[in-house]
Amino acid sequence: MRIAAAVPALMIVACLVGCAPRFDADAEGRVLLKRDAEWAQLAAESRDVDRVVSYWADDAQVIEPGQPVYSGKAAIRAYVAASYKIPGFHIHWVSEAPRFSADGTMAYMPGTDEMTVPGPGGQPVTIHMRGISVWRRDLDGIWRCVIDIANEAPLAASASGPAPAP
Repeated sequence: MRIAAAVPALMIVACLVGCAPRFDADAEGRVLLKRDAEWAQLAAESRDVDRVVSYWADDAQVIEPGQPVYSGKAAIRAYVAASYKIPGFHIHWVSEAPRFSADGTMAYMPGTDEMTVPGPGGQPVTIHMRGISVWRRDLDGIWRCVIDIANEAPLAASASGPAPAP
């Protein structure tokens, strides 16, 4: 008798497990790449500090060459605001190939960055970088960057061969 009573409950559980939505990495990858591209365009064109900073999570960290680690939105906001005050400052990046955690709540993307700043004598210098951004889908369903790391790309290979390893 107990088995007969348990069968309907087991069928409901099996249906719920089998009917649960599956994480679609391809579709979510397009969503994340689009969000990242919108962020890159906003950072390059708008200079709206609050909107740019909104793409980072509250507990995010930014690690840039020659800079301290900026932890949390207040520190990141100050860094972004100071960057926009540098004459000739410009930044843009392109990310690619998102990789997701098994549950689809975390992702990382490699990318290339270009940052233009005043060089010696005040002439603009463009620094070519490569980076990794780590993203988290927060409880509100929005992807936010939690770790943003960049370092300078190696010098281009010369006619005599590749640049020496550090």
